[in-house]
Amino acid sequence: MLYLLLSVICSVAVGVIFKVARKWPIDAKQIVLFNYFFALLLCYTVFSPNLEAVTTDAPFLLYVSLGILLPVVFLFLIYSIKNIGIVKTDAAQRLSLFVSIVAAWLLFKEVFSITKLIGITIGFLALFCVLYKTADTTKSDLKYPVLVFFGFGFIDILFKKVAAFTAVPYTTSLFVIFSIALFFMICAVLYEMIISKKQFDIKNLVFGFLVGCFNFGNILFYLKAHQAFSSNPSTVFAGMNMGVILLGSIVGIIIFKEKLSKLNFFGLVLALLSILFIVLSV
Repeated sequence: MLYLLLSVICSVAVGVIFKVARKWPIDAKQIVLFNYFFALLLCYTVFSPNLEAVTTDAPFLLYVSLGILLPVVFLFLIYSIKNIGIVKTDAAQRLSLFVSIVAAWLLFKEVFSITKLIGITIGFLALFCVLYKTADTTKSDLKYPVLVFFGFGFIDILFKKVAAFTAVPYTTSLFVIFSIALFFMICAVLYEMIISKKQFDIKNLVFGFLVGCFNFGNILFYLKAHQAFSSNPSTVFAGMNMGVILLGSIVGIIIFKEKLSKLNFFGLVLALLSILFIVLSV
């Protein structure tokens, strides 16, 4: 249970860092770049990836797709936290699991139980309630959490396909994906520095280091939690998603004084309920 708790804390900590970073003139792209640099170093040090296993038969299309999609959606996550806060952004990210669930139904013809269908229905209702704009939000604010919702949903689908390719160890595939993401962000940042004359700022390096450490910690402890609960993976699934929504809500409301309507609060309750139904359907 300790690994699961640490994974939840690391996940929420990433949002806290971006929330705090708003106080300074930061460059989100540079932070994401350094995040992948340090995450890649930690991945190499801790997992010791077997790069010899990456042959021409490896799913490079999946690797490249994730290598581009991960940093892009990460940027959406930053903008969403900046615009509507940690509470709603974390809820949108965790509810994105319904994108992959619906994909399993439509694309892979998975048969759903009544319990899972109830969970999906409640989940989409929860998303509507959580993201329902209040008087002090603008319509444009909502595009980022919606992009986070669909973005992480597609990422989850692609990662499941990567995990299904057992010829390459999952941690090795993760190292390759992080490498592609780092290369992609290096190109994006260099373009901005050359064309837009953006300057390097040491603050972006510091924030990138913190985000990279917590981002990797989230992955590491999540994998260890699955190893510890190998006979009951639904416990990890429920604990992770519910934990992030609950802790993110506590931090956002108490520490950062984020304002939520009664409908938003109701949406958070529905989000937890929907995840519970999904777990019970397994």
